[in-house]
Amino acid sequence: MIRPGDLTLLAAALIAVPGQAQTAAAPVEMQAAAAPATDPELLRPLTPLADFTVEPVAPPTASNGKPVVIRYDVSVAGIAATGVGDQFDALSTLRENGRKSESMAQVAIRTDEDVKLLEKLLRADGYFDAQADSAITPVPGDATRLKVVLTATPGERYRLTTITLTGPATVPPLLARSAFKLQPGAPIAAVDIESAEANVKLRLPEQGYPFVTLGQRDIVLDDVTHGGDYTLPVAPGVRSRFAGIRLEGDPVLPPAHVAVIARFKPGELYDNRKVDDLRRALVATSLYSSVSIEPVPPADSAVDSDGTAPVDLLVKGGRGPRRTLSGSAGYATGEGVKLQGSYINRNRFPPEGALEYDVIAGNQLQSLGASFRRSNAGQRDRSFQASLTAANQDFAAYNAKTVTLAASLARLSTPIWQKRWTWSAGLELTASREHDFDQSRSTSDARLYGIVAVPLQLGFDSSDNLLDPTRGFRVTIRNSPELSYQSTVFGYDRSQIEGTAYRRVGKNIVLAARLRTAEIVGASTAEIAPTRRIYAGGGGSVRGFGYQELGPKDATNAPIGGRSSVEFGTEVRYRFGNFGVVPFLDGGQVYDASLPKLTGLRYGAGIGGRYYTNFGPLRFDVATPLGRKPGESPVSVYISIGQAF
Repeated sequence: MIRPGDLTLLAAALIAVPGQAQTAAAPVEMQAAAAPATDPELLRPLTPLADFTVEPVAPPTASNGKPVVIRYDVSVAGIAATGVGDQFDALSTLRENGRKSESMAQVAIRTDEDVKLLEKLLRADGYFDAQADSAITPVPGDATRLKVVLTATPGERYRLTTITLTGPATVPPLLARSAFKLQPGAPIAAVDIESAEANVKLRLPEQGYPFVTLGQRDIVLDDVTHGGDYTLPVAPGVRSRFAGIRLEGDPVLPPAHVAVIARFKPGELYDNRKVDDLRRALVATSLYSSVSIEPVPPADSAVDSDGTAPVDLLVKGGRGPRRTLSGSAGYATGEGVKLQGSYINRNRFPPEGALEYDVIAGNQLQSLGASFRRSNAGQRDRSFQASLTAANQDFAAYNAKTVTLAASLARLSTPIWQKRWTWSAGLELTASREHDFDQSRSTSDARLYGIVAVPLQLGFDSSDNLLDPTRGFRVTIRNSPELSYQSTVFGYDRSQIEGTAYRRVGKNIVLAARLRTAEIVGASTAEIAPTRRIYAGGGGSVRGFGYQELGPKDATNAPIGGRSSVEFGTEVRYRFGNFGVVPFLDGGQVYDASLPKLTGLRYGAGIGGRYYTNFGPLRFDVATPLGRKPGESPVSVYISIGQAF
């Protein structure tokens, strides 16, 4: 409080001239008031505000002319047991400015804001009687440093005494109350209350109530018992079941095809999870720029005798770009540089009938292909594909010019929709002109082959990511009965089993392992076309060796392939930020026999680098063969997208 005498002293201090002694003023006797004289200045018109020149007040400066910086330390007492410390640290005005200011007044303003913040956080966490205070004191010996202490008195935390959710009955009963996860005795914390209410709005639409609304909550507090009676009105709306599909805006896909993609049938109880699944599936077609799906409220007369009403889904979407031109590049020892480009029209033959053209230009592989693919062909996640491909392959194992006509029906994983079970069944017709080494005459002859194959595949995948798995395992079984025509017609069977496993160790390390075996039964190696034999070596096989380099060799030391193989690999994937380092060890061998052995195994070791992007890791591996033999490259390099396995 400021007294009148203090005001006199303050006024005297303000008019004191530094360096001059002040003398007490002589008493002034009271005189009769004279008639006031008219001051000419009072009659002068006021100066317009626009004519005033306002000079900004300069901040205090030190002797060197630089602004004075006030630094301060902040401490908070009384909140250790409350759990609001982290929130306060994240929102504190005092702490967000580096604990420095240009004036003490600014420090005081920030302190007041933090006192209010502290009380607000405590009350939001159930401490409704919370009070906070502050003290600002200078640090002895340092005129530019302060100490700010905030002290909180939380009081006792309030807890829920009763919980009452009012409104019409649901089927099953008390559906809203079971979704409201809090129980009596729980703290009345704002975040917990809001989370429980959000759970009601989430769970009821999953149980047939898409039009649930929540009223205004009411909490009556008792400052004696420190308890609160909570009441929430819940209007579940009509219990609903799926009916039809309606479209609004650009009809990208017809309603009948949208119904094929949906994982529900008309008449099923409404479930918002299935609606969200449909929305994501429509986005995955890449035909939409945006998609939203909303249930259409039914008329009151639409409610049936069982208390449910049919509800249509309104699909709103904009057409996205249906044509895509893309390209990629890679390099691997034994394969050289490979450039690949593709053009796709995703809806050339509606609905979801895509036409795609692919071209590969590489040192040892050139190909041109066209394919037709019908996605969600009569059933969700099922695709039909037909393709025609012409290729020229010039590898150390063979030189081949092939034309292949193929068709398949499949359920496979994609980067967006990774599936646990996958399968495919197809038919391939191949005409091929291949140069093969004749062991008996030590010559390389050109032969014509006609091949009919029925490739089959079954896969199981429990991993957590298609391109960069960190846990789980995968098993894939492939089998292809084939008929081959050269001078005669004969049959054989090609099969392969591959398993991979992944395990996270700590926060940044993933251990990965792979085992693969393959065999061909029913024909000799010489009878089988070189392009259909089994090979090993390369970036997707045993690193450290060139592509197809392992296994039997001809007189020129070129690989000739075999009828069985065994391969394995291990990796330690260490990731830091968007980068990674991967030491690895691979091993394997190709055999002329129809069953794989474990003799003569060759090993390759190396290290790789990874750069992680939003669509998968970019891989750069360098490896060397262990026990290198003459003619084998000392170093092999592999560059591609995705992990090695």
